[in-house]
Amino acid sequence: MTLKKLVLYIVLALLVVVAFLGFRVYQIVFTPNTDFTEEKVSIYVPTNSTFEEVKALVAPYLKDMNKFESLANRRGYPSEVKAGKFELTKGMNTNEIVSALRRPVAVRVTFNNQERLENFADRIGSQLEADSTGLMAAFKDSVFLKENDVTEATVFTLFLPNTFEFYWNTSATKFRDQLVKEYYRFWNDERKAKAEGLGLTPTEVSILASIVQKETSKVDERPKVAQVYLNRLRIGMPLQADPTVIYAYKLVSNDFDQVIKRVYYKHLEVASPYNTYKNSGLPPGPIFMPDVSSIDAVLNPEPHDFIYFCASVTRLGYHEFATTLQQHSVNARNYSAWLNAQTSGN
Repeated sequence: MTLKKLVLYIVLALLVVVAFLGFRVYQIVFTPNTDFTEEKVSIYVPTNSTFEEVKALVAPYLKDMNKFESLANRRGYPSEVKAGKFELTKGMNTNEIVSALRRPVAVRVTFNNQERLENFADRIGSQLEADSTGLMAAFKDSVFLKENDVTEATVFTLFLPNTFEFYWNTSATKFRDQLVKEYYRFWNDERKAKAEGLGLTPTEVSILASIVQKETSKVDERPKVAQVYLNRLRIGMPLQADPTVIYAYKLVSNDFDQVIKRVYYKHLEVASPYNTYKNSGLPPGPIFMPDVSSIDAVLNPEPHDFIYFCASVTRLGYHEFATTLQQHSVNARNYSAWLNAQTSGN
């Protein structure tokens, strides 16, 4: 065999090897390696996870774990595991999968209609890595409370219901602090001036707003209900708000799962600072997480002289208002008769 032919054979052999290796690289890196029918799946990688733990998380969604492990090692992923929520899409190749696991995506965190701080912590704990225990500890941290001039009873007022975007592994403290920033942005100079004009602090406005929102689900009626309570506060009349009695009864009985649709004598007699039939002024804290519409209703009340109100029988969901006890008694009797009729009909 001539030298020329030998060189040719060697070159051809090298080309075959290169082609084979190239094909193998293509197979490992660029061919689809997902195994699910959905368009997209989410992977949640806890803080301080190892590569082995990540492999266990992605295994149900991969066709070939060996390809994934091989490329992940080549790209140095095992020493750079990130925590968070990650998304894999249908048809991704191995290279794209490894890249996706380096790019955490934000999660939408939504909360409203929370009755207590504990409910709020449970709600957030179901959406972020931080659990309810860690969240409660962050909310009740003594330094945090002092810095923001709130107590364990009023700290709930710092959290305005909304939808936010956070990384799934956001810590309880960072989550708390971000919401507080939103709170101070909300309480701009204009709103603080309106609160001062009412003789209330922002915290007191939120406490009253929690009562207003519990009294009426009708956003357009909230400014009118707010003025009733402001009128009562102005003349030194107890608020006598049924929602505070219901809250107090649940608190004393340590049962917030019970549903109380009608207030009876046993509820009115409950001994609690939240019972505004027995105590004058505002309760020590909110009885609900008020939304922005309720807070702004207190800050922008509808001017009137009404002192009383009760549920309407002609405009369901709304209320009838009165300036005198005599007129209120008529409205209350009408509602009681209507309610009894509804009950007997069932």
